[in-house]
Amino acid sequence: LEPVVLHAGTWDAAAAGPLMGQLPEGTDAVFAANDQLALGAMTALQKRGLSVPGDVRVVGFDDMAGVGFLNPGLTTVRQDFRAIGQLAVQSLHRLLTADEVGAIRVAADLIIREST
Repeated sequence: LEPVVLHAGTWDAAAAGPLMGQLPEGTDAVFAANDQLALGAMTALQKRGLSVPGDVRVVGFDDMAGVGFLNPGLTTVRQDFRAIGQLAVQSLHRLLTADEVGAIRVAADLIIREST
């Protein structure tokens, strides 16, 4: 696959609309940087007469409240913000006490809904 990266410039749903007009012919999936952009992408695609997920599948990121109740429900990636916050504070404490902080990974969950 050859990915196409389109930069929205903001995180707002409205920013996705113009980008959907720039998708190459035959694009069958969109992975948005957050759920707001995914919502805007789904709306723009549907206004162009494309079916989500029939013609284009859409995935967001964050599992924002309510995205499961969209039509179709948004497939998204859920992060454990509590764990991320705890690890950030622990890392800051280590840095302040002159300890080194290595790379930290926090697992994420793919929440599969009807948009894919």
